[in-house]
Amino acid sequence: MTTFLDDPAADAAPGASEVTRNRDEAFAQLLLSSHLRLTGTPLCPSEPGDDPVHLLYDNASFGLLAHDTSPDPVFVYANRTAQECFAYSWAEFVRLPSRLSASAEGQDDREEFVRSVTERGYASGYRGLRVAKSGRRFWIENVTMWNLVDTAGTHHGQAAVFRAWRDASETGAEG
Repeated sequence: MTTFLDDPAADAAPGASEVTRNRDEAFAQLLLSSHLRLTGTPLCPSEPGDDPVHLLYDNASFGLLAHDTSPDPVFVYANRTAQECFAYSWAEFVRLPSRLSASAEGQDDREEFVRSVTERGYASGYRGLRVAKSGRRFWIENVTMWNLVDTAGTHHGQAAVFRAWRDASETGAEG
């Protein structure tokens, strides 16, 4: 089994599957290819020979999350930047229903955004209030969310990239 963040307990995380591993090249390729196919733009700059797993998980200057297709979707991926922002370990993230990442007052806005992505394939320009494990509230900004669909048309969930974030206390909760 693959080890997540050098945490052997994470291998047994409920919901963790072959396609959700943070060191899974096929999943990294799914993130990259589905983003490019749906948005028409690359998720991030890369050079030939770059390791997509390392590029997205370890070295990204943006937060990257993905959840599965269950009725109450659960996170299946969170890169290191997202883990730092939300203050969850890999093992904690892959057990967390994605709706719990948003503040109580941000649930309706989040649901509307998720629905629009489901219907249209992707959406950009979202800004939402999120809550870290500690209860600290912060804004994610310049968010693009897209459906994770492979080349055979199989739907694997949804992914979101946030390119900016800041504590809500910097601007007040309404920001």
